Amino acid sequence: MAGDPKSRTTESGIEIKPVYGPDDVQARDEQPGAPPFTRGVYPTMYRGRPWTIRQYAGFASAEETNARFRYLLDHGQTGLSVAFDLPTQLGLDSDDPRALGEVGRTGVAIDSLADMELLFDGIPLDGVSISMTINAPAAVLLLLLELVAERQGVPSTELRGTVQNDILKEYVARGNYIFPPRPSMRLTTDLFAYCAERIPRWNTISISGYHIREAGSSAVQELAFTVANGIAYCEAAVAAGLSPDTFGERLSFFFNAHNDFFQEIAKFRAARRLWARVMAERFGATNPKALALRFHAQTGGSTLTAQQPENNVVRVAVQALSAVLGGAQSLHTNSFDEALALPSERAATLALRTQQVLASEAGVVDTADPLGGSYYVESLTDELELRAWELIEEIDELGGAVAAIEAGWMQGEIESSAYTWTRDVESGERPIVGVNTYTSTDDGSTPIELHRLDPEIERRQVERLAQLRGERDAAAAESALARLGEAATGTENVLPPMREALLASCTVGEICTVLRGLWGTHDR
Repeated sequence: MAGDPKSRTTESGIEIKPVYGPDDVQARDEQPGAPPFTRGVYPTMYRGRPWTIRQYAGFASAEETNARFRYLLDHGQTGLSVAFDLPTQLGLDSDDPRALGEVGRTGVAIDSLADMELLFDGIPLDGVSISMTINAPAAVLLLLLELVAERQGVPSTELRGTVQNDILKEYVARGNYIFPPRPSMRLTTDLFAYCAERIPRWNTISISGYHIREAGSSAVQELAFTVANGIAYCEAAVAAGLSPDTFGERLSFFFNAHNDFFQEIAKFRAARRLWARVMAERFGATNPKALALRFHAQTGGSTLTAQQPENNVVRVAVQALSAVLGGAQSLHTNSFDEALALPSERAATLALRTQQVLASEAGVVDTADPLGGSYYVESLTDELELRAWELIEEIDELGGAVAAIEAGWMQGEIESSAYTWTRDVESGERPIVGVNTYTSTDDGSTPIELHRLDPEIERRQVERLAQLRGERDAAAAESALARLGEAATGTENVLPPMREALLASCTVGEICTVLRGLWGTHDR
């Protein structure tokens, strides 16, 4: 494929012609800032509203992550993005036997309100937007953030940011789920309703194609499965009595910026067009803000290589440029050492500088949709939209995204795509520089100083948790958890009793344990 000039396809199998011209595109009169938003969600895009530079960070304890947040803000980052450790993502406290060896490893350990206060110590929550990558216990972590803001004197109406809260992609691609799909969807829509009343500026979900792509999907599958999941969330919200024109304003999306440069740009443009069509035709939305797909992008973690890791600097820059030319509202650039360890400060700074160079030196902020009108990009946009819509219709025939996930259909499609990718890399048909082409025994790379975690962090976190339990009002905590259980067995919104439990110093794990006991777990 790569060596034949007469036969080329994109990573999703779209045939690429040697030359494109006027006959390859449909005539469209589309402008940035207007439906269907193919060319961007704002009229002047980055001239009037630069993308948010939001580097994903979190490791060890709340204190260590707080120090990294301050470091990044001091070096020009404009938004915070929190990575939580695996036990927190699975609703397990740090002293749970199942958490042993994982505390603080893949993100920061948060067990209680006390931890969340330490995480944002000295960071005014009315002055920076916060993104939190948390799904199954998303409601619990959002409530913790709201409570920390209140203790800072910041009204919840002033909080800005996003909670990922996308449980469907966990069943499809990532595996960090707790409860079965249907009670999980209740948690999602309860959060929608709570924020509409109390945290109106908050993005209540980040419908995520990123992890679908990381699991091995094609760009077409990433696009189609993400939109299909979005349809399922909207259907659940409407069934819960919420208005598409209202909750639609606070939906956001999260996409992968992968290696196939022009295809990625076209994918982002096609995503906006698809979503405007979905919200208008399927849900009757008329509010332009509910039709506009706003998205965060992150460069492709699965594309980073342990071999010749400095090549990753170039990969990240190319991927980041595709996200910017595709109109992202915020962006995370991966650190070049992430195939080897958690990012070092040096690598995190270089990733940050990559965005700053694009924003300050490359001229990409000067005009909206600079590749609009490119015969190639417009043709790819149309083709990606068409192929994604065909997949969405196939999911509709299966009964929608939830039914397709419960049947294992989406998972099987991704697994098949991942197998094809791996086979092509191993055969050399898909070149990866430094892995299966341009390899050498001595690659000339400078030795990389890796970030190391202190093994004592887990012990200190467990000790702090024991101290919390010893000092709290045990009867009040028990009563609050019982009240949560009552709400969870009925139909009322579970977030208010969760909030009261957190104020009684109940932990993330204790709250999730109550819900496990009532709703069960998903063990597929």
